[in-house]
Parts: sequence; structure tokens; C-alpha cells
Amino acid sequence: MIMASKYDGLSRIIIQNVGGKSNIAGLTHCVTRLRFKLKDESKAQTEILKETDGIVTVLQSGGQYMVVIGNHVPDVFASVVSVGHLESIAKGGADEDAEKGPKEKQNPFNAFVSIVTGVFTPCLAVLSACGILKGFLSLFSYFSWMDAAGGTYTLLYALADSFFYFMPVLLGFTAAKKFKLPEMEGIVIGLVMVYPTLTSSSLAAMETFKFAGIPIIMPAAGDYTSSVIPVICSVAFAAFLEKRIKKFIPDVIKTFVVPLITLGITIPLTFLVIGPIASGAAGLIGSLCTSIANVSNLLLGVFIGFFWQILVMFGLHWAMIPIAMTNVASIGYDVVLVGMFGTTFAQTGAVLAIWLKTKNKKLKSLAAPAFISGIAGVTEPAIYGITLPKKKPFFITCGVAGVAGAVLTTLGVKSYQMAGMGVFGYTAYIDSANNDISGMVISMVVSALALMAAFVLVYLTYKDDAPAKKETASSSASASAAGKAGTVESPVKGNVMALENVKDEVFSTGAMGKGIAVEPVEGKVYAPADGEITTFFPTGHAIGILTDTGAEILIHVGMDTVEMKGRGFTPKAKQGDRVKKGDLLLEFDMEKIKAEGHPVTTPIIITNTDDYADIIPTDASAVAVGNEILKLL
Repeated sequence: MIMASKYDGLSRIIIQNVGGKSNIAGLTHCVTRLRFKLKDESKAQTEILKETDGIVTVLQSGGQYMVVIGNHVPDVFASVVSVGHLESIAKGGADEDAEKGPKEKQNPFNAFVSIVTGVFTPCLAVLSACGILKGFLSLFSYFSWMDAAGGTYTLLYALADSFFYFMPVLLGFTAAKKFKLPEMEGIVIGLVMVYPTLTSSSLAAMETFKFAGIPIIMPAAGDYTSSVIPVICSVAFAAFLEKRIKKFIPDVIKTFVVPLITLGITIPLTFLVIGPIASGAAGLIGSLCTSIANVSNLLLGVFIGFFWQILVMFGLHWAMIPIAMTNVASIGYDVVLVGMFGTTFAQTGAVLAIWLKTKNKKLKSLAAPAFISGIAGVTEPAIYGITLPKKKPFFITCGVAGVAGAVLTTLGVKSYQMAGMGVFGYTAYIDSANNDISGMVISMVVSALALMAAFVLVYLTYKDDAPAKKETASSSASASAAGKAGTVESPVKGNVMALENVKDEVFSTGAMGKGIAVEPVEGKVYAPADGEITTFFPTGHAIGILTDTGAEILIHVGMDTVEMKGRGFTPKAKQGDRVKKGDLLLEFDMEKIKAEGHPVTTPIIITNTDDYADIIPTDASAVAVGNEILKLL
């Protein structure tokens, strides 16, 4: 799964307005558009999508609901899949072929964030619910509202604590989905790690714990119950191993031999190598964060408080979750996530100020539900719908959250369990072992002050945006003339067709930009200018070129040819190549394309049309490769 991106806000809008995740039966993409297969197209809010910034238009054809994005559609597709957790249905068609194409390189940290996001996201709702219940039980016990030795408390505590105790089993399942290992194998890996005879109470009776004569070193906590990193690493290794051994096992015995070998190798290595190394590394990371807190609690609080919302926007906040969970499991408390607790309240205060002050009816209607969800700790509606677009309120909340974080960490507040967010997070600061609720009281006071501070600062500084001034014709012409003038030569040989006659609304309406179309008489595409191939769709049907003069050219061979999944297309270059005018880029089988019911009409589009004062197509009825086809002014 690709890491979260700047298109996550747009992705949420798209998912919501195609009828929600539950209405999506399938998703692919081509070079310009997201192609949804919806269970009920009547649930889609087409007009809202058409008016959304970042969406060119929406088309409905052939049972597909197409959201036209433009050249950056692969990035938006990846974001939609990630935000909506649509990995299980976003298969086949263009996206499956895309896996064969160039993959985005990630640095180790971004790769780690991507993994953590994929593994933890399915667990968060239940994790928060169990954390909230655990916190309330601590509160009830502290005030003697419930007997900690009684059956009611014991049963409810089993419910609250079971998620945390059996964490390796649950994460084994979600990690298996992430790494494309059969889920049952991931569960078994987790089960072995919490098997009764391998827990600390059972191992304490053994003098030594060895496998084939090799001593096994258990983690500092004594066993792997409630652990996080070891099971993720073990499942990742198992997935890596299974993918390779599958090639050598005969199909007739593959069903049971593959998991036997995978688990038979993975489990011993988990206890001998993977577990000790992962536990040690996790312990070092937790100790490092704790050490920084010991040096300067104030600095830790300021940093996490100020940057938390920014980390949330890019999905980077997930990197902090395992550290906090490891700290709670190993030392009994966490200080890393304490610094972010004021964030949700600062956001809520800002939204309340805008709600009361704005005269914009649409903004008021957005602010009410955003305020309510913010109180509960869900701030995405506030961030993406209100404060971030207004910029200043967003950074005011970052500043207030940084100050709140500094106050909390400086006063020594600690989190003793993973609880909820917003008002449901107070119970995390109850130290039930010492019957101490001072942390919870401090967190209540600081969160209230954060809400009030953000409210006052935003209320005093907020102003509704002034109506945008209409651009004059002269200024528009002046701005658009910024592009470099020049010409574009025909990349194909054939008969010229006006763009408005193309049988595809995206091209005929000029939604993707101005240009021209050619009905090819030869199945070859050549470079129309010197430049770089910025996009070469894995199916071969579409090529994007950035010329040395700044023109962005899209060559799209045929209509809906993405559905051919590469059949009949033979690329002669690849994405990222530098090309010279006249270089052969692609060969395609015109008869095969026609036989599968697709026109071979090939639009040549200038996708950065707005950079030019005008784009004039040739008046010739036919062109050869190298003939001038477009004049850019």
C-alpha cells in the first residue's frame, strides 16, 4: 500500500460522494480517470463531484462510474485505495497491470509508516473501545463504585484487556492482509507467540528454554503477550518466504505443504532471531523517546503537540503508535503521546469560533458536525473541511496544541493505557496501580484551556474570505501567454480529426486540454518533440511527455483501450526515458484493437493548455509523422 499523500482530502470527498465505501464494488484507473464499479449509481453525488477542486468531470458509461482526474490519477488512485482501505476490491484492470510497472521508491521511514498504517487501521475502533472501557474500570475501581475482585469487574476487565493481551494474534491477522500472506497463517504465528506454555508464568518453571539446543532469549517483559513489533516482523518474513517457496512446490501438495514449510521455518526464527531483535529495537526506540522526555519534557511536548496534526495529514502519526503501545506494555506508561492530547481540543475550539463568527451558510453547516466529532476526538472533518483550507486557524491550533503539550509533559502527566481521543481520552491518565487520578485532572484542565485559547485566538483573527475578483480578459491573456511558444509534430501517421468529434467526452469537451486527434493508418507512435516520458501507462495505451520547451503532451491510443490490459501494445520505451523527436515509442496492433470493439482514434492533447495564449490545430486533412500538427502560442 502506498503511503498517505496530499490527495487524501480529495480521496475522502470522492469516496463519500460515490456513495461511500460500501457502495464500491470495484475500482481501477486509466491514464486520466478513476473507474468505479458501483453497486448503486443513484447513490453517487455526481454534481458535487463535478464541482470539487481536483476533479475535471464525471462520466457514466458502460457500467462504469468514471471520475476524471488528469495526469496525476495514479497518485489519487493510490490515495483512494489507502484512505478507503479498498485493497481487496481495487484489483484487476489497470491497477493490476500497474503493479508490473515502475514502483514508487520509499525511504525506510516512509515504508515503516505505510506498514504500520496498514496493520493498525483495521484495529483502531476496537482498540479505542477496549481502551476506553479499561480506563472507566480503573475509574470505577478508584472511587469504589465497583469491586475489583467481583465477577462484574472481572468479566468487563477481561473484555477490556483481551485485545491488549492477545495483540499478536490480532496483528498477525491484519499484518497478513498487509503483506499478502494467508490470514490463517498470520493468526497462527500470533497464537504461538501467546501460547500458554510460552508465557512468562510457564517459562519461569523451566531452567532453560532451548530450541534444538539453542537458548531462546525472551523479551524483557518475559513473553510476547501484548507485543507489537515482533509479530509484524515475523509475518513480513513469512510472506517473503512463502512467495519464494511456492514456486518449487508441486500444485498437488501445495495446499498443505506451503504453510507447513512457511510456519515450520518462521516460528523457530521468530523466537530465535526475529523476536529478540525486534523486541530489542522496539525497546531502544521506546527508551530513546523516554530519554528525550527525561532530558526535556517541555521540548517533547512542544514538538509532538505542534506537529501532530501535520503528521496526521500525511499519515505519519502512525509511527508513534507502536512506540506508545510498547512503552505501556514494557514500562507501564507512555509519555510520547501525552503531548498530542490538547490537539483535538484546540481544533474543536477553532471550529467553534468559526461556527459562531462566519456568515457563510455553507461553512456554518460544516462547522456544526465538525465540532461534535471534534469533542469525541475525530478531527478530520475539522482539519480537511474548515481549519486547513483557511490556513491561519490551522496553524493557530498547532501553536495552541504545542503549548498544551508542553504543559502536560512538563507537569509529568503519563498515559497508562491506550484509550480514546477527545473527552474519551481522559481515562488514559489514571494511574490505577497507585490510585492516582491527578494526571486525569490535569489533562481535563489543560484540554479545557486549549479549547478556550484556540477559540479566543481564532475568533479574534478570523475573517470570511472576500469574494474572488473576476479576472479580466487582458490579465488572463497575459497570464496564459507565459508558456513558451512552439510547435508540436505529429506522433502518428493518419487522417486528422477535430477534437470535438472524438467519441469520448473527456477529450471532445476539452476537459483534459486543447489538442487534435488522428485516425492512424499505421500502428506506430513516435516522439513528437525532445523531452522526457513522464507517464507510460503499464498497458501501453497512453504516453505523457514533458517537452524541453515546457509543453505537456498526452498521446492516448484508442478509446477505452485500457480495458485491453496491454494486449496489442508493444512499448519501445519506458517511463523516465529521455527521448529525441522521431524516436519510436510504441507499436500497436490496430486490427486487434478494432476486433475488441475499440476505435483507434488517437487524441494528442496539451494538458497544460492554460500555460498558452492559444493552441491552433493544423488545417491539414492528413499528416505524416513529423508534420506540424499543433501550434502553441
